[in-house]
Amino acid sequence: MSDENQVCYTFEAALEMAIQMENEGYRHYLDAIRRVKDKAARQILKDAALDELKHKQSLETALIEGQFHGSALAETVPTMNLDYVLAKKELTVESTARDALAYAIHLENGSIDFYRRMVRGCEGAPMAPIFNQLLADEARHLQEMEDLYETHFLSEN
Repeated sequence: MSDENQVCYTFEAALEMAIQMENEGYRHYLDAIRRVKDKAARQILKDAALDELKHKQSLETALIEGQFHGSALAETVPTMNLDYVLAKKELTVESTARDALAYAIHLENGSIDFYRRMVRGCEGAPMAPIFNQLLADEARHLQEMEDLYETHFLSEN
C-alpha cells in the first residue's frame, strides 16, 4: 500500500481532493459528449456529467459551510463489477450507447476506487463519513448504470 492510502487529510484538503476528482470525471464526460454522435450515447454521457456536477456542488457547498450534509443512507450497494468484463476504450464519433455506458462504468469505478482509498485512509477521522457517503453515492450511481447495461445489452431478448 502506498503512503497515499494511509493518509487522511484535513477537512478542507479532503474536500478539495474530492472536488478535483468530481471535476475530472465531469471533464471526461464532457470530452466524450463532444466526440460521440449517437443520440442515446450522448444522453447517457450527459446524465453522468450532470451527476458529477451535483456531487461537485455538494462538496463545494460543504467547503463553504465547513460541514458536509449528505443523505442519511451511507450504505454502499453491491455492484456487478462489469468493468472487469467490459473493454475500457476511448469513445469515438462512431461510439454507440453500449460503448458510452461501458465508458461511464469504467469512470465510475475509478471514482469508487478513489473514495474507497480515502475511506481507508480516514478511518475514524471526522471526514470519514463524507467519504463513506460519497462512496455510497458513487456505488449507487454505478449500480444504476450496470442495471441499465444489463437491461439493454445483457438480456436474453
